[in-house]
Amino acid sequence: MTTPGTAATTPGTAADEVVDLCRDLIRFQTANPTHHERPAAEYVAGKLAEVGLEPTVLESEPGRTSVVARLAGSDSARAPLLIHGHLDVVPADAADWTVDPFAGEIRDGCLWGRGAVDMKDMVAMTLAVVRDYRRSGRRPARDVVLALVADEEAGGGLGAHWLVEHHPELFADCTEAIGEVGGFSLTVSDDVRLYLIQTAEKGMAWMRLTTRGRAGHGSMVNDDNAVTTLAEAVARLGRHRFPIQVTKTVRRFLDELSDALGVELDPDDLEACVGKLGSMARIIGATLRNTANPTMLDAGYQVNVIPQTATAQVDGRFLPGFDAAFDAELDEVLGPDVVREWIHHGIALETEFEGSLVDAMCAALRAEDAGARPVPYTMSGGTDAKSFSTLGMRCFGFSPLRLPADLDFAGMFHGVDERVPLDSLAFGTRVLDRFLDSA
Repeated sequence: MTTPGTAATTPGTAADEVVDLCRDLIRFQTANPTHHERPAAEYVAGKLAEVGLEPTVLESEPGRTSVVARLAGSDSARAPLLIHGHLDVVPADAADWTVDPFAGEIRDGCLWGRGAVDMKDMVAMTLAVVRDYRRSGRRPARDVVLALVADEEAGGGLGAHWLVEHHPELFADCTEAIGEVGGFSLTVSDDVRLYLIQTAEKGMAWMRLTTRGRAGHGSMVNDDNAVTTLAEAVARLGRHRFPIQVTKTVRRFLDELSDALGVELDPDDLEACVGKLGSMARIIGATLRNTANPTMLDAGYQVNVIPQTATAQVDGRFLPGFDAAFDAELDEVLGPDVVREWIHHGIALETEFEGSLVDAMCAALRAEDAGARPVPYTMSGGTDAKSFSTLGMRCFGFSPLRLPADLDFAGMFHGVDERVPLDSLAFGTRVLDRFLDSA
């Protein structure tokens, strides 16, 4: 192992390669569901094989491709660490962007493109570090299993979930895992930055709502209109605010935030404290309560025909330990005339902010940033940790990035003009190198 202060600091190391790797990955069109991951997976497998690893390429369906590989560590008696990432991205309309979202353009000190932060940056950082370990002859503290998978953006049914169901033996001895959306910085002052390490994530409850009524001619009076019933229910749900519920992870984060800001936390106005986070308030604010946002509507086939049924789709998210309360409140808000069914349902996760793995994350961040203050947080969205956790792993979000104070990082996720600073990629690669050296 390297000694503290020497990881990834010499010319030709992982930090020098990561931008090119990320740029290459962005140029693969892996928008889900319009494209598949096969070309990107073959690229990843090739980069791993190039340094002597033996990647396994697996397909759940034609083109829906994942890659799994193992890097030997210095202590084979220890349980391996899983690093998981996804190769798919959400679609992007080039007409809305300043640059071509799949060109991997470098501009203003940033790498632009769909996947730059969600999450081809972490895939590139992982590849860069693993390749450097192999080229230099170093070994991480323990075996590392890599899972770079398909279909995360659609719930993971053809990616992580399929791997866990059909090939659990590839991960059977892993006890801990790291993945996306954690380890990024939030600037408090010139010399203090919170680094949010994900120790919890909300559950996923994507649902379809259906109402039924009496079909008829659009010119006639109809007091049993399925569209009207649905519209009223969707409006009630969209305007509803679930009560604030403070989980242990959220409480720890708010306490850390209060201390870092030097302000007293008002238990009757937690949202005011979160509001001081600027653009990040959108992500953190969603971890104070369950949420349900209508996203799609569908009814009818012709303007002069009142349809018999109408449907809506809703993105619901529930806090760890509050799934039953979420279901009950949903039904109360929607009322008896709406039929609710799950499109995709994923568990909520929460683990403690303690242990040797957390210590290694914190130490790696502090070694690269003297102003780092690592804190736990809950992610409002979901990741493939939902699948891998079912194999008994403690799962964390740790894709380290030191970000400019003025970057709207929350807006990068599924947003227009997604981009990652080049310095952030280099920083994250150095942190990941240090982390694997002692994790």
